[in-house]
Amino acid sequence: MKKRLAFLMALLLLLLAACGGGTGSDEVIEFSDRFFTAEFNEVQLNHTQYLGRTIRYEGNFWASYWPESGNVHHFVTRMLLGCCGNDGFVGFELNLNGTEPFEDDTWVEVTGVLELYEFEGESFLRLTVTSLVEMPERGAEWVMGS
Repeated sequence: MKKRLAFLMALLLLLLAACGGGTGSDEVIEFSDRFFTAEFNEVQLNHTQYLGRTIRYEGNFWASYWPESGNVHHFVTRMLLGCCGNDGFVGFELNLNGTEPFEDDTWVEVTGVLELYEFEGESFLRLTVTSLVEMPERGAEWVMGS
């Protein structure tokens, strides 16, 4: 029990340090390989505290065509290791903001400003891209759920 409590306290301190523990809104929030899902979940769950903030992370670039609307949506994600074959992905949709897209499955570093937008009557989070760069080495493609 003591080990579990110590681990949770250490994770909380890490989240505060890595995801908005500072007061300055100019600082860039960087997601790490090791705690990627926890850091992403922190932003998702408390998104009102992060709107307008700059976020940077690495992942796979991919596009998804939605035939119903005719729109193409772009994402940078990592694969999420789930339970019992229930795997998924975690990452943000992108507003490319004039940036040229990459081919699917290109490992990139994305930097962008978190925003809320409406699509077909629903609200979604996305990053308005300020930088999108192909990386020479891939990071941790699979991350653990939290």
